[in-house]
Amino acid sequence: MQLSVIILNYNVRYFLELCLHSVSKSVEDLDAEIIVVDNASPDGSCEMVKRLFPDIILIQNSENLGFAKANNQAAKIAKGEWVCILNPDTVVGEDCFKNILKYSNSIKNLGILGCRLMDGSGNFLPESKRNIPTTKISFQKLRGNSDLYYANHIKENSIAEVDILVGAFMLLKKSLYEKVGGFDEDFFMYAEDVDLCYRVLNAGYKNIYYGEESVIHFKGESTIKDSKYLKNFYGSMQVFYKKHFRKNVVYDIAVWFGIRLVPIFKKHKDLEKIKTKSAVLVSNLRLKNLQENLEVPLTQLETISSLANDSTYIFNVESIPFKSILKCINKGASLKNSNFRFYMPRSNFIIGSDNSNDRGQILFLKD
Repeated sequence: MQLSVIILNYNVRYFLELCLHSVSKSVEDLDAEIIVVDNASPDGSCEMVKRLFPDIILIQNSENLGFAKANNQAAKIAKGEWVCILNPDTVVGEDCFKNILKYSNSIKNLGILGCRLMDGSGNFLPESKRNIPTTKISFQKLRGNSDLYYANHIKENSIAEVDILVGAFMLLKKSLYEKVGGFDEDFFMYAEDVDLCYRVLNAGYKNIYYGEESVIHFKGESTIKDSKYLKNFYGSMQVFYKKHFRKNVVYDIAVWFGIRLVPIFKKHKDLEKIKTKSAVLVSNLRLKNLQENLEVPLTQLETISSLANDSTYIFNVESIPFKSILKCINKGASLKNSNFRFYMPRSNFIIGSDNSNDRGQILFLKD
């Protein structure tokens, strides 16, 4: 078997459905399997997978085992030569896995490969490529300066060696995954990807950023950045430093104060919802009663040649290829007051997210 796609899910049922729909399309011509590990989601995720994707391997955990342990759990039963660790709030194009496997098989001594990630509005996510977070770099990030944290010397659409990739999309051979021991289960959430990339580098392999392939990572839906996030993130980074670098008391003290003070001075602000003036349904199939569910005038197109400001673009995933949708959204980062949504016919809802700090919007359509 060529590929095992491992998707760890917790409580993002509707984004998971969109993700699985795109991944299923992307592996159609490959000898591949999809494994979903659910960490005791209370939102009906498992029932949805069983009903809509009966051929997908589903692991149902009775408790939240965390990112590292649950992914290792799936990797143990994976049959593919390659494994792809994928977040549940992602969307891939039909050619995604075919393209990255072709490239990966041509590279000698490849460690981990990652791709270009963008949010639901087409904005590039800089965490797609990162530098080794030394104590100095991480301390600067804690103070709000992330310039050295990200690998900004690498252009977002290029292909280049990089130190650290992001756990939302990581491709590597299963044999290498096993050789380095998979994700370190001392990490519950955050920094596991940093640790794995660092260990792969130390084992003599090279990590590659493959910027020619874009994947949507809604991001905000699976990660809410509040005081709990800060505590988990920097707590995990402390585990990383204690494991790989000498103990730094100054950094430990800074983290202790940072976790407590940052939420006070940088309180989470409710994002203002984008209000567009019109909606465009991109579909070659007519949808009954869609206009009745919208607050703005609706038009329909089978294809899009150009994009306009102040518009909501709704893509029917049953009639428009995901690779075409991703290309369109990639162009949309320059638009003003516009957004993008995916229409899921089998469950009759529209879903999307306007930026990486947005939990996402779901519109359940009335018959």
